[in-house]
Amino acid sequence: MSKIGLKIRWLSLDLHRFQRLTKEGGWILFGQIVSVLGALVLVRVLTEYLDPAAYGELALGLTIAGLVNQVVTGGVTAGIGRFYSIAAEKGDLSGYLQASRKLMGFAILAIGVIALALMAGLIWTNQTQWLSLTAAVLVFSVLTGLNSSLSGVQNAARQRSIVALHSGMDAWLKIGLAVGVMLWLGTSSTAVVIGYVLSALLVTASQLFFLRRLLQNRDRKHSNPGSENWVRQMWMFSWPMMAGGLFNWGYYASQRWALELFATTEEVGKFYALTQIAYTPIILAGAMLMSLMVPILFARVGDPENNYRLISTHKVVSRIAVIGLLATAMMSVLIYFLHKTIFRIFVSSEYGDISCYMPLVVLSAGLLVVSHFFGVTVSAKNKTKLFLKRDIIGNLLIALINLYSTSKWGFQGLITSMLIGAVIHLSWQIIIVKSALKESS
Repeated sequence: MSKIGLKIRWLSLDLHRFQRLTKEGGWILFGQIVSVLGALVLVRVLTEYLDPAAYGELALGLTIAGLVNQVVTGGVTAGIGRFYSIAAEKGDLSGYLQASRKLMGFAILAIGVIALALMAGLIWTNQTQWLSLTAAVLVFSVLTGLNSSLSGVQNAARQRSIVALHSGMDAWLKIGLAVGVMLWLGTSSTAVVIGYVLSALLVTASQLFFLRRLLQNRDRKHSNPGSENWVRQMWMFSWPMMAGGLFNWGYYASQRWALELFATTEEVGKFYALTQIAYTPIILAGAMLMSLMVPILFARVGDPENNYRLISTHKVVSRIAVIGLLATAMMSVLIYFLHKTIFRIFVSSEYGDISCYMPLVVLSAGLLVVSHFFGVTVSAKNKTKLFLKRDIIGNLLIALINLYSTSKWGFQGLITSMLIGAVIHLSWQIIIVKSALKESS
């Protein structure tokens, strides 16, 4: 083939890749915009129905779902998502899917054990008023874990439209079903979580329907069973995340429980509303970036032993991380001028006195998003054990800072400790990535 012919062929391939990335990015952007809008409307609706104390109870109850996600389902979901591209490349999707089902079965069993322990603890300590909320949150945790795993497979398979559909569907179903259940059972944090459960159940059913269609098509193309022990490989990838998950959970849960211990449940409710307005949209934007880029970067690295491809991919990760830091700084400045207006639109007037903290919360969230994205290099190398020390020691340190700052300076102290924690997390992540790259050089 002539040089001109080769050049035309490469241009055609580049154009096709650009068109595919544009289409995928468009679906992810659409899904995240719908999700963010749904999350903001949800805050407005719930803060109209629930006073700060009831909203604080909801926030504290949902820390149980956070515990299950961090310690059990989060690591499993990450492992399932990571090995899809490797299994597809080796033509063994059937073995991979069997292993994924087995791991999720173990995860659900572990959640059952946690549920029994929590229920027994509440009865033993005579805290029976929390039983209904805890039971609803645990069911919600199981369904959320299943949804995350199913979305992880679809996202790894680059079925962006399906992921976007379910992301937006869940956000808006929560609003309607939570309000419907509150009108039926009365306004309470338990009623809200039951609405969340119904939403998650409908989304899970839809996820399973679309996943079955995907697998029917892919199994025809990837039907060469291999001898890979996918369960072991996914477990080795996931267990460090699960081991550090308790401390990751402590990082976030300590914020709400510090206010419960040293302030009031009303303050917890106000803090939860603040984070939903200022923190969650930034985290969702980061999730959008991760959803788009991580499967592409994992596929680009392929075999984690290929150091040349790993280092090349890290350069891309670093450039995006720098752009993320600049965007975070600009967003924080913009929010400084708009925080009062944003709160008037999206939060009930009972919560408006804490809007001044919004820029610092946005800055904290942005630094954490950049930190997690920067760690993609380590995940692509399958060296997640490198995160363990940061997850255990770093997150324990940050949790203690949260408790100390809140006990000394209340709400303002907690917001300051959030920013300190984000800086510690990012700094430690940079050290971890440099260590992983040194091993590859």
